[in-house]
Parts: sequence; C-alpha cells; structure tokens
Amino acid sequence: MPGTNLTREEARTRAALLHVDAYDIELDLSSAREGGTFRSTTVVRFTAATPGADSFIDLVAPTVAEIVLNGVSLPLANFSDSRIALPSLEAQNELRVVADCAYTNTGEGLHRFVDPVDGETYLYTQFEVPDARRVFASFEQPDLKAPFRFTVTAPKGWVVVSNSPTPTPVGEGDTRVWHFEPTPRISSYITALVAGPYVGVFDAYEKGDQKVPLGVYCRPSLREFLDAEAIFEVTKQGFDYFQEKFDFAYPFAKYDQLFVPEFNAGAMENAGAVTLRDQYVFRSKVTDAAYEARAATILHELAHMWFGDLVTMEWWNDLWLNESFATFAETVCQAEAAGSRWPHSWTTFANQMKTWAYRQDQLPSTHPIMAEINDLEDVQVNFDGITYAKGASVLKQLVAYVGQDAFFKGVQAYFKAHAWGNTRLTDLLGALEEASGRDLKTWSKAWLETAGINVLRPEITLNSDGQIESFAVIQEAPALPAGAKGEAVLRPHRIAIGAYELKDGKLIRVDRIELDVDGPRTEVPQLVGAHRPAVLLLNDDDLSYAKVRLDEDSLAVVTEHLGGFTDSLPRALCWASAWDMTRDGELAARDYLALALSGLARETDIGVVQSVQRQVQLALNAYVDPSWREQGTARWAEATEQQLHAAAPGSDHQLTWARALASVARTDRQLDLLEGLLNGSRTLDGLAVDTELRWTLLSRLVATGRADEKAIDAELARDNTAAGQEHAASCRAARPTAAAKAEAWASVVESDKLTNYVQDAVIGGFQQADQRELLAPYSAEYFAAIKGIWETRSHEISQQIITGLYPSLLVEQGTLDATDAWLDASSPAPALRRMVVEARAGIERALKAQAVDHAAGARALGH
Repeated sequence: MPGTNLTREEARTRAALLHVDAYDIELDLSSAREGGTFRSTTVVRFTAATPGADSFIDLVAPTVAEIVLNGVSLPLANFSDSRIALPSLEAQNELRVVADCAYTNTGEGLHRFVDPVDGETYLYTQFEVPDARRVFASFEQPDLKAPFRFTVTAPKGWVVVSNSPTPTPVGEGDTRVWHFEPTPRISSYITALVAGPYVGVFDAYEKGDQKVPLGVYCRPSLREFLDAEAIFEVTKQGFDYFQEKFDFAYPFAKYDQLFVPEFNAGAMENAGAVTLRDQYVFRSKVTDAAYEARAATILHELAHMWFGDLVTMEWWNDLWLNESFATFAETVCQAEAAGSRWPHSWTTFANQMKTWAYRQDQLPSTHPIMAEINDLEDVQVNFDGITYAKGASVLKQLVAYVGQDAFFKGVQAYFKAHAWGNTRLTDLLGALEEASGRDLKTWSKAWLETAGINVLRPEITLNSDGQIESFAVIQEAPALPAGAKGEAVLRPHRIAIGAYELKDGKLIRVDRIELDVDGPRTEVPQLVGAHRPAVLLLNDDDLSYAKVRLDEDSLAVVTEHLGGFTDSLPRALCWASAWDMTRDGELAARDYLALALSGLARETDIGVVQSVQRQVQLALNAYVDPSWREQGTARWAEATEQQLHAAAPGSDHQLTWARALASVARTDRQLDLLEGLLNGSRTLDGLAVDTELRWTLLSRLVATGRADEKAIDAELARDNTAAGQEHAASCRAARPTAAAKAEAWASVVESDKLTNYVQDAVIGGFQQADQRELLAPYSAEYFAAIKGIWETRSHEISQQIITGLYPSLLVEQGTLDATDAWLDASSPAPALRRMVVEARAGIERALKAQAVDHAAGARALGH
C-alpha cells in the first residue's frame, strides 16, 4: 500500500500519460473558528495521451463526498490510501472531487492557529513537499504544472491572500467570497492560501514602466513590532539585483510576504505569496546577525521566484539545485547589492552554511549533491546540509571556475529557454557550458555525483634563510563514513592562497595567489623563493568546498592572534578550521575552549561570536573528557560573565554574552546576577531586559532549581502570547525533577495534542545538559516508542520527536549499543533509519573526541 508515499517511477508514468490544463478550487473556510474540517471542491481538467488508461489523483482527507469523472459518478471506494483511482480515462477529462479536508496543527497542509492575545483564528498553507493534497485533490508532483484558480469563502472581516492579487470580496451576512484570477502555470507545491484577520503594510517596486505591488502581513498582536520599511528595503534591493543578473523581469503579478505563526521552516517560496516564520518579526532586541539572517531568508525566497517557481525541477532529485541556487543567490546579493548592510555575507556563509555542510558530509547518510530520490519519503529527509549548503558552496566554486559574468549569462539563457517549464540539471549545465566555453561534464561528475569531502593541507620546506624552498597543496580524500554509499574521490578545486604578515598585532594580507588544485599533490611555484609569511591560508576567500588545515607555524600564529586578522572572512575560515579539527579529534576540545577564550575577546563579527559560543557549548556538552567537563564549563561560565561586564553598553556583544551566561550560569554569584536582572534588583548599563531575554534568564533559573512553577506562571501572565506559552512549556519541561520530565515526555510521546511549536519547545526544555541522570531512564523508552511514532504521526511531528528526543546527551557506549540493537531488530523505514543513524553518528564522534581530550589532559599532567 502506498500510504502517503509516491515513487519516482509512479510520477514518471503519470507525467508521461497526463497533461493538466487547469484547476478550479473552491474552499469553504467558514468553519475555521471551530476547527475540524472544511469543504474542498476541486475541478481539474486534463488530457490523457493514452485514452482508456488508468491513473490516480492524490488527496489526504478524512472523507470524500463526491467523485465525478467526465460526468459519471465514481464509487467513493475509489478513494483509498490517500489516492483516488481514475479508471478508463478519455483524451479530454474533467474530474470533480468534493471532500472534507482537515485543518492541522502540525504546520503541514492548512495550519490553524488561535492567537491567545485576541482569540482570533489564523490560517496558512504549507505544501512542500507533498501537502497540497491535504487541501485539494491534486496531481502532487512538480512536473504536472497548471494554472490554479481559487475561490475562497471565509468569515467577514478576514484578509485572504493567495498567489494571484487579492480581489474585493463579495457577499452578505457573516461570510465573504474571494474569487481569485488564475495563476500562471505553476506546480501545486508553490500554491498558497493565507487567511485570517491579518494586517498588512503596502508598497510597490517601481523600475521604469514596471510596478510590482508589495505587501507585508502579520497578526495584529505583532503589528507594533513589524519593521515593514526595513523588509521592503531588502526586498527592493533583491528585485534590483536579481532582475539585472537574471535579465528576466519578476514573473508574477505581485509580491506578498506573510509572517505566519508556528511555521516549520524559515520560509516558503509560494509564487507571489511567500510565507515566513513570524519569529522574524522581532518583539525584543536582537543582534545584527538576526537581521542579516532575516534578510538572507527574504532574498532566498525572492530568488526562488525565478529559480524554482518560474523554472521548476522535473523531480525532487534536483531539489538541491533549487535550494543551492537560492542560497548562493541570497549570499551574493547581500555581498554585492547596492545599499546592502551586509557586504560581509560570505563570512557568514563560511561560518555557518559551510560548517553545516562539512558536518552533514561526514555523516553515514552523506550523499551526492545530486541525490537519488526514489520517493517522497526520501526527499522529506533531504532538506539537509548537502542540499542547501554544500550545493551552494559548489555553485560558488563553479562561479570561480567559469567566471561570474559567464555564470549569469548562462543563467539568463536558462530562464529564457525554460520559463514556466520543468528542467533537469543537464539543462542548466548546458547553458553554462555554452556561455563559458568550459566542459562541465567532468566537473559535474566529480562534484555533483560523488559524496564526501576533501582535505587540503600545505606542505612547506624552507631554506636556511627562511625562504620558501618548496610549497605544495596536498589533497586527501578521507574514507566515507561507515554505511555511506560510494567511494571517496579527489576533486578539482579552484582556490586562493593568502599570505599574511603580523604587524603591530594585526594580521594583514600581503599576497594572494589563485590557482587550480587537482590530484593528490599540486606544486605552487609562485611561492618558491619568497620569504615565509606569518600565516599561509589555503582556500583564502573561501572559493572552494574543502576542509583546510594550517601548517604548524601558521597554526601557532593563529592560535595566538586569531583576532588579529583585519578582515572577517579569514578569521571565520580559521575558526571553522579549528572547530572542524576539534570534531575530527585533531584538536582537543579543551584546546578549542582555550582558543575561544583568547580569540573571542577580539572578534568583532557578531555572527562569528554567536557561532563560536554555540560550538563551545557543544564541545563542553559532548566532546570534553567527562571528568574535566565541570572544570571546563566553569571556566567558560566565568569567561561569559567577564565578557558580559566588559562589553560596550547596549551593544550586540553585550546582549549575546548575556544570553551565553544565561545558558551556562552555575555558581551562586552567576545565578544571583540572573535573578537580579530578572526581578530588577540588578541592572547593567545598556542591557535591555526585555521579553525574550527575561524568558532566557528564567529558563536557566528554572533548570537549576532557583525558580519554580509559580515563577513560570508569573512570567506567562506578563507575556500571555503564543511565544510566551511556548517559553512557559519549555521552562516547565526544564524543571530538574523526575515528575517534570515524566510530564514532558508523556505530553510529547504518549499524546498527539501539542502543536508543532509547543512540542518543539517541550523537547528543547526536556533536554538539559546538566540533567543527565534525570534523562538516562528515557533512553530505553525512546527506542520503544519511535517506530510507532513514525507510523502514526505526520512527517514534521515525528521528525521533531525522533531527532529531538534521541539520547544525545548520554555520550556513552551504552547509547551506541542500544541504538544498534534497535536498528538490528526494528527493520525501520529508510527515512526513519536515516534519522537514527545520523543521531548515532553524533555519539560515536563525541566518544572519539572525548578520548582525544582525555589524552590531552593526561599529557598536560605529565602522565
């Protein structure tokens, strides 16, 4: 039985048979305030290449009331297993399906949310990958595009937004009807509907004769925090940049951005109606890194209007190209667009996206960028660091290889040739080959069709005068992790080598060489005879995708003067290299902590500071020798306290160090400070103890037993919003008692009543690094429960539970043994197996890192 799955072969067969002419969809949402189900009526017109053939249409719904094919009523029994069987098709077909579809609280299909502030109901759709079928009957695959015409009945006074411009509603009484114009020919997964008493702010993008209406929406309870002007500014910069680079006008009639509640992802590229998580409407002070991340998301989704929506992948094996292109586009736009606040965006990319990619590429589930997607379950777990970050890194490498002008020339030809159609990777590569004159078949095979990561190391010899006698780049291809498919390969790399000198405490680049690296050894004659600089940095400017190691002399200088780089990108590259060495067991976790303690004080890039803070916390939780963990954590806590007091009043650094202290405070003095900041008896000049920071402070006080449930209730009374309720749920799960853990576990595992966001908050509160003894009994319960959860919950909800509740804080052989026993005995579905195997790999890596850290500690003691 297929269930809600769809195989590639089934999709290929259906696409060869059918051509979809149009959808007319009527949705009656007048029941939205009560919840339950809503009436959905779909009329779809399509042709069949082989009259008399059978096919099917997809639908996930509690009940179907009517199925009429070409004027003939079909038995309702034709609806089974999330499909409606369509027998004996004619050349021209019209299908009418009337169903009662369900509102959800999981962020899939038509999500229903009630705002505790105003008691109003808010709806939005999320359809990628296969969830349009939860709202209307559809041929749920990207290559069966069609125009979609929506007619929506909803309560009077509501706002209804879809892909087409919003019409004036008509009708009398308590409801109104919105008749939308048909969309252009698009895929079902990028159709959208957002409905409720949302509020909007409006503007327009104007360029010559072009005028594109712009809208930004949110709930009324967030309106006071909606900085629409800043959002419009970034959006217009993206319009300018992308239309110039793509040489193709924005392809839709308007562009709305809707900040919606309880959204599972960062955002979704619905054509002309982008939905974004409403945490991007900042209700408290955030650092500039948060604004940069929001801008990146805005630009990412805008780039998708061309790459993904105008031109769409034929099947999900090219999902990487959709997401990688948008990720590359967001970064290059931030780096180059006129007026951008974040010209250092490649630093952020190196520090965050590349680190994610390197981590993902060393898991047993690593896969080629162009992954083999056999069915929908495959793609649903493939929104990973390979698909987004490694793919974007490889595109950056490709741009360096063919040149940016040739790259965008090829992209322009691609859009013109395939507008409103579906493509494969070969279509884009062909356009790039023609534009650049480069043969990309070998490049594609090496970079897109193989898994794993290369390591680049310098090999240097000096003469007696300190001049470079020989310099070579050594390329290694570490074996793929056990269980990964394929073999490790060496690849061609386009890299730069930067030479840095130390002058007055600053590391200044004095030379740069760009070259191609291929094979196990590449000589660099350009450096022979030169004086050896203080630091030689491979992959300077981060052109290629490879792990980089420093030679011994460079590493010594960087360890002492990492903050001395005058540019943020080489600092980020060195931080990333040090962290990767820690994860690989080449640098003891306690030595990474020492590097952080010395380097962070001089780090000016707030995004880098926040990333290193997270990495230090992970190192302390998982990678240090457990016998040294308390000592190392105490050192880190003391450093966070010192940095908090030393930070400039009102600065981003002050805020981020306050948060860091609030995640690790342990001594009475530190906890007294948190308590004083929360109750107002202590103040720090410039530090605004606002709503979000208050919850951060309280969470730590609760987890350490310094605050109780009455304190949680009191804070919730101050902030009885959706976000406040999520924070309160997290705090209750963080209480250091067996009863609190049992309550949290039961609410997630034994019940399915929690919404996606509240469930995520409970899981986050449950997993406390200094509550390992309380968590230990749940390891066996986890393995007893997860197969049933996978089989009975939706994909998003089950993935939250399976990844979030894995006993990752129990870094011990027993956790590996329990995982292996479950894998051997359970015969899990491939997607479920992948999630568990990835979590297991984290324990295995942590155990190796702990052994390295233990040895380093023994050496320090002279043992």
